[in-house]
Amino acid sequence: MAFDKSSRRFKLRRGIRRKLSGTKERPRLCIYKSNTGIYAQIIDDSIGHTMASASSRELGKKSITVDVSKEVGKKLAEKAIENGIENVVFDRSGYLYHGRIKALADGAREGGLKF
Repeated sequence: MAFDKSSRRFKLRRGIRRKLSGTKERPRLCIYKSNTGIYAQIIDDSIGHTMASASSRELGKKSITVDVSKEVGKKLAEKAIENGIENVVFDRSGYLYHGRIKALADGAREGGLKF
């Protein structure tokens, strides 16, 4: 059976989430990418609480490029460090680790997060 792009990503996302879970000591860095923006959250799954978040809309950017994604990663890392978070589990949400997703991860690493 053939899958379209969104159902394929949803299937991959379920497999990733089956294996990953964020804890208080090591929360989950979750990414969502749309046509108009890129969003990232740090989530503690044990209590279902978002500890930090950043997005391209928050930065006031209209188009999402690799450079904008890197800025979002750095901004998220800043907020995480302020909240005392240094180690995270990376959840790519079924997206390929390439382009904007990789840039966001690299920006978060440059900002001081470890994963």
